[in-house]
Amino acid sequence: MRRGPDAPARRLAVVGSGIAGLYAALLAADAGADVVLVTKGALEHSNTWYAQGGISAVLAEPAPGDTVAAHIADTLRAGAGHCNEDAVRLMCTQARQDIAGLQRYGVAFDAGPAEAGHGDARHDGGPALGLEAAHSAPRILHAGGDATGARVAGALIQAVLSLRDAGKLTLLTEAHVTALTTRDGNVSGVEYHQDGRNLSLDVDAVLLATGGAGQLFAQTTNPAVATADGLALAVRAGAATADLEFFQFHPTCLVSSATAHPGRLDGPLLISEAVRGEGAVLLDSNGRRFMKAYHPDAELAPRDVVSRSIALHLAKLGDPNGHVYLDARAIEQARGNGFLQQRFPTLTRKTLDAGIDWTRELVPVAPAAHYWMGGVTTDLHARTTVPGLYAAGEVACTGVQGANRLASNSLLEGLVFGRRAVECFLGGSSASPSAPALAPRTGGRLASSAASADAHATTALSGPPKLPHPSTATPPNPSVWRTHRSPEPFDTPEHFSRDALRRLMTANAGVLRSGELLAEAASTLDRWAAVVRPHADSPSAGPAVLEDRNLLLAAQLLVDGALGRRESLGAHYRSDDPADPETTYPPRPKASLLHD
Repeated sequence: MRRGPDAPARRLAVVGSGIAGLYAALLAADAGADVVLVTKGALEHSNTWYAQGGISAVLAEPAPGDTVAAHIADTLRAGAGHCNEDAVRLMCTQARQDIAGLQRYGVAFDAGPAEAGHGDARHDGGPALGLEAAHSAPRILHAGGDATGARVAGALIQAVLSLRDAGKLTLLTEAHVTALTTRDGNVSGVEYHQDGRNLSLDVDAVLLATGGAGQLFAQTTNPAVATADGLALAVRAGAATADLEFFQFHPTCLVSSATAHPGRLDGPLLISEAVRGEGAVLLDSNGRRFMKAYHPDAELAPRDVVSRSIALHLAKLGDPNGHVYLDARAIEQARGNGFLQQRFPTLTRKTLDAGIDWTRELVPVAPAAHYWMGGVTTDLHARTTVPGLYAAGEVACTGVQGANRLASNSLLEGLVFGRRAVECFLGGSSASPSAPALAPRTGGRLASSAASADAHATTALSGPPKLPHPSTATPPNPSVWRTHRSPEPFDTPEHFSRDALRRLMTANAGVLRSGELLAEAASTLDRWAAVVRPHADSPSAGPAVLEDRNLLLAAQLLVDGALGRRESLGAHYRSDDPADPETTYPPRPKASLLHD
């Protein structure tokens, strides 16, 4: 029910400052809501800031031959048959209105000057549309080339600061939310830690937009703030989660230990999928291109296939902890001197900082934890199963991403469902029924250990069709895979640390998994949990302790989901899958890389 003209504005707390949180906070404040934006670091501390690939959208003036239906089909295919088709259709159909919304807040997308000549589709001065892996046509918008995330977030941050200065929005930075509070079964506020004090905030609803949990793994493209905070808050409040076994590993992250100047990097460096879209290929240590042996689309196969193929190939070479090489030299030779600098200015600068001139040299890369398809279960209005609690962006599971996210759909999902959360909130509806077609996950070992006895800690979209393995290569013997494991012990509670957790998850629940390795991980996590107590609300604990508990809880939920799903699907790959490992996907027609 909408408020009358004399009624006080309803208060919304938005937790997180990535694209979903910033955009939702701006929309809600502009509509007259009393908005409090809470972030545990600075506003720019988010996965969005580091996003390179861009935002996918079929605009009013699409690339020749592109349609919303094609975007839907590409998303469903990448999701391995596990998507919520209604959510996918909604996101792809509504994409253009939120791209326009970004532009109203000052985001300027790259235009397509004819002299650039790097294969983007161009429309009479409109935005350049790039092609990325598993998209059937160019539909990716960029801002600042490979600095899309920073440009988009920067514009939204400036808009947020302007509203704050005008007294239309409250901003709390360096404020770590420690718990959700409830009243009569509805979320009614948050408790948070700021400047050494434990504080609280009463609101009418909370929107979680806290991002993902890349810090679960030893190598990640995520910043340090990605510690599963929102997921843990929601689970402790009794919210359902879904699809937590599906964690996407980006196939090409710079291996700093193999570079000339590793100390000059401020963290792992993702080498954008767009580089392979422009024609870069993957080589092994013998200088051989190997991806064609694993998938007909080679380097442009879905990213889970590329990551898994790299891991399988390294295992076959007897170097499962090694790396392969990205070869971009042919791009520079074909497009002319200076093309890589023009098209990928940030990557050019950062690879040079690491001591690599990628116009002349190979770039060492390996898969790294990138994006969590699962999260807090929501319906099409971003409502969770707890009344008064919304979720949008990577922390949420809308069903859009399925078992494997299509490139450049993440920023779009945050926009569309962040807006829909605000629309629902402004409409006065805080009722939050379970999302349709949800059922408890089989093997839900942790379901009864969440915040309340009747809260399902894990749920799953029902009825996913069984799909074959997306690789033509026969997996190595599981005994070979065990070499991925760290030789260091994880068998006593005293060994718990964030570093130990990340090594355990990488060794036992990373790109390649088996029932045996997952069971070992579950046992170790349970022993650690008996000491660390990840389910407990801890308002008096310091930020690092809170993050460790959140990560441990997230790890338990991920491993539990991975144990429950015995078949390989999308980004979840098990060596002990009873299905025939030599069955392959049929080839998929793909757009030319040379759209001009």
